[in-house]
Amino acid sequence: MPVKLHVDSVSLSFGGIKALQDVDFQVEAGEIYAVIGPNGAGKTSLINSINGFYAPQQGRIIFDGRDMTHVPPYKRAELGISRTFQNIALYTNATVLDNLMAARHIHMKSNMLTGALFWGPAQREEIAHRSIVEEIIDFLELEQIRKSIVGTLSYGLRKRVELGRALALEPSLLLLDEPMAGMNIEEKEDMARYILDIHELQGTTIMLIEHDIGLVMDISHRIAVIDFGVKIGEGSPDEISKNEAVIAAYLGEGEH
Repeated sequence: MPVKLHVDSVSLSFGGIKALQDVDFQVEAGEIYAVIGPNGAGKTSLINSINGFYAPQQGRIIFDGRDMTHVPPYKRAELGISRTFQNIALYTNATVLDNLMAARHIHMKSNMLTGALFWGPAQREEIAHRSIVEEIIDFLELEQIRKSIVGTLSYGLRKRVELGRALALEPSLLLLDEPMAGMNIEEKEDMARYILDIHELQGTTIMLIEHDIGLVMDISHRIAVIDFGVKIGEGSPDEISKNEAVIAAYLGEGEH
C-alpha cells in the first residue's frame, strides 16, 4: 500500500522539555494506525505536529508525498487532514447542524457578493454542502439532535458531533485524539463502530490516539508506542502485546 503519512525523524521541544525525540513511522493508505503511550508520553504533541499546531525543530511531516512541515493548519485541512480534539472544541451555543456546516467553509467557493445575495452559484453551493452534512448526520445517527444546541448535549453525544465535524472536512487522513475519553462502555462501543464504518465504507486512513488498550487492540492494524517522547515499539496488535518494553512502560508488568 502507498504511504499516506510519514512522520520523518520528528523532534519537538518546549524549552528544556523534549516532547518528541526522533519519532519516525509511516501510516499506509487505508489502514487504522494507533499511537499509544502513558500520560505525558507526547501523543498529543505528535498529533499537533501532524496537523500543524506545532512546528517540530527537527524532522519532517510528509503527507501524500508532500512535505507539510511548514504548511499552515488550514492548508493541511484543505489538502485532506482532519482531526478531533482530546478536549472537545465545538461551538457550544450553536446547533449540531450549524457546527457541521461551519466545517464546510474550507470547501466553499462563493464570493462575498453572491454569498450575501444568496442566488445563483451561492444557493446551489449551499444546497450541496447541506446535502453532505445531512449524510453525516444520518451516518452518525444524529437526526434526533440535529437542531439541538451543542452545549445542552451529553458528553458522549458531543464527542460524536466532533467526529461529524471532522468528517465534514472530507478528510483522506483522519486524526482522532482520544475519541473515547470519558465515555461509558456503551458509548465507546458506538464510537468504535463509527470508526470502523468510516474506515470500511469510506476508505479513510485513520490515525488514532487512545488510552483504551482493549479497543486499540481490537480495531487497529498497526500500533506505535511512545514513552517520554521516544518510540519504543511498533507492530501488529499481537506483536505489541508481547513486546516486553511496551509491557513494562505501558501495559504493566501484571499483564504479561
